[in-house]
Amino acid sequence: MLRLAAGSDLDGRHRGLANMQARAHEFGGRLEVRRARIGGSPGRGAHTRAEKPSAGSGYGENRRPVMTVTPPRTRRDTVRIVLVDDHAILRQGLRSILDREPDLEVVGEASAEDEALVLVDRMRPDIVLMDLKLSAGSDYEGLTLCSQLSAAHPGLGLLVLTTFLDEQLVVRAVHAGARGYVVKDVDTTELVRAIRAVSRGESAFDSRSAAAVVRTLSGKVAPTEQLTDRELEVLRLLAAGLSNAKIGEQLFISATTVKFHVSNIMRKLGVGRRAEAVYAASKRGLI
Repeated sequence: MLRLAAGSDLDGRHRGLANMQARAHEFGGRLEVRRARIGGSPGRGAHTRAEKPSAGSGYGENRRPVMTVTPPRTRRDTVRIVLVDDHAILRQGLRSILDREPDLEVVGEASAEDEALVLVDRMRPDIVLMDLKLSAGSDYEGLTLCSQLSAAHPGLGLLVLTTFLDEQLVVRAVHAGARGYVVKDVDTTELVRAIRAVSRGESAFDSRSAAAVVRTLSGKVAPTEQLTDRELEVLRLLAAGLSNAKIGEQLFISATTVKFHVSNIMRKLGVGRRAEAVYAASKRGLI
């Protein structure tokens, strides 16, 4: 029996199928061709099945399938990714890297919190690769976005890609729904590995982020020697008596970012005031 899609004729490529059908009937067999259907609508490819009689039986009786040809593989197994970062050049670079991977596909980009919410709702990606800092005014917008996306799309894989490496920030991101946390200077191979891990429902942290989580969960405070280079710069200017705004001007960063660094410095030194941070740092030889 030959079955073709509605509207098909037996000209051209279908004439060969008709001849194959006639040939199959000569031997008491059957050729069946069906158009593939994906998601309820006609798709590419076709199922073809040929049958012949079993040995020792009459023609047309006790037939068994000989060969099955399945449709081409669809892109349903592709990991769909939305990029969220306020720097266009970084998004473009990430897209060019990820689009080289056969199983990864960037389906959209957003530069701000509201754009990301609309885009994710429309595109329904598997992964959102996002920064925590989405504007010059705040260093924590990404945490809020992370919570919103996690609540609205429980199965969504949220992977943080940021410049900030801080124990408390990593843990806060995880509490907000992130399944992974990697720093932006991570190499391409590790980033791709993290994306694939999160897409499988696993957690993904680079070595430094993982260590930060372990220290926080174990109740151990990072030693003062692990102040970052930027925090040491801020600390020295803090010791010189500069305000957050003046420190920001010197280092070409926002006053909000300076405040973030000062908070980290005080926590790592185990103090609660700026003056105490300067005193503790001088006693330990940091300034």
